[in-house]
Amino acid sequence: MATQTRDAAIVGIHEYPQRSIDGMTPLQIKAESAVRALQDAGLNWSDIDAVYDAGDGAQGGMAGLSISEYFNIKPNVIDTTSVGGSSYEFHASHAKRDIAAGKAHVALLTYGSTARSQSFNIGTGGRMTAGPPTPLGNMESSWGMTLISNYALVAHRHMHEYGTTSEQLAEISVVTRAHAMRNPEAKRAIEELELLPGVREITVEDVVTSRMIADPLHLLESCIISDGGGAVIIASADVARGCPHTPVWLLGTGEATKYSEHGGDITTSAAAQSGPTAFGEAGVTASEIDIAMIYDSFTITVLTILEDLGFCKKGEGGSYVEGGGLYFDKPGQPALNTDGGGLSSNHPGMRGIFLLIEATRQLRGDSSSQVPDAKLAVAHGNGGMLGSRHAAATIILGRD
Repeated sequence: MATQTRDAAIVGIHEYPQRSIDGMTPLQIKAESAVRALQDAGLNWSDIDAVYDAGDGAQGGMAGLSISEYFNIKPNVIDTTSVGGSSYEFHASHAKRDIAAGKAHVALLTYGSTARSQSFNIGTGGRMTAGPPTPLGNMESSWGMTLISNYALVAHRHMHEYGTTSEQLAEISVVTRAHAMRNPEAKRAIEELELLPGVREITVEDVVTSRMIADPLHLLESCIISDGGGAVIIASADVARGCPHTPVWLLGTGEATKYSEHGGDITTSAAAQSGPTAFGEAGVTASEIDIAMIYDSFTITVLTILEDLGFCKKGEGGSYVEGGGLYFDKPGQPALNTDGGGLSSNHPGMRGIFLLIEATRQLRGDSSSQVPDAKLAVAHGNGGMLGSRHAAATIILGRD
């Protein structure tokens, strides 16, 4: 704990409540979320001097230019890192760095998406290119690999190497649905989006008997497709101390990327590189974490990341998730995705910002599945495709 620095903290959050949104653009969702997050932080537009944006809703493809103009601000720092679902953990990491360097005092992160309304085939749409395959996709695109089939490769390999079972993977879906049933917004999403098997908790049998999407991954092991958005305000220590909520400090960060290599292990994710860096900077270990907000595009994503972050040894993820230890009210293991996650609450295409939002709720004591006296949380984003190229960022958060 002696190595910790408290340079930057999350002081404002907002999650757009609807999962099916008519008549709004991603930019409008981002703007409304930013207004609400600023209100939550007790700050004004004029306080923002740093903007972090992944290009969602960008006009003309120039995210840094369009977002500043749309919000009518002139930031000193503009960061347009775009690495899929992990973008917002990268943004949080960069905001901490920029604030610590004195380049900014109040950073704004926003996200907006109408993936559901526009019927995006996020996981199962074809990935074949119109022209010759790019150098990065020449071993995949030509054969029509879908995103979910890439994750299915990892699941199959994990089963082959370590004996992991579909029933063990299903435990992840079961616990996230249980947490979703305590979250009014997630419950409404389950009803409005007509998620199977209806507005109730699910069982392992429900999961493994649901429709197979890409062997061995079933429908209830796959993230939902929703609309949505949100905003996060990160501020320097002097600003944070004057905000109405208890500051949620960014204690440690780590970033990494991984891609296909001859002889590489697809069951090990980039979290194995980003995790030790973040935990080392924070001066804590996985055993001290109360809340694990792990990107859950699919169940296998969670399983591999739990292993790679050090919650259990490689290959022991199956037994680690069994037995209900990841529920919010079961001490001994961290509570997993207490908002319901991408599996049962929302997944508009890039979910990383919601990991930061729910981790903040937990450390403020405001979650619908509140862990008693929660002090430390990890938010880990994964963007890209787990079985090939992807980016990962790990953020350790704590309260005073």
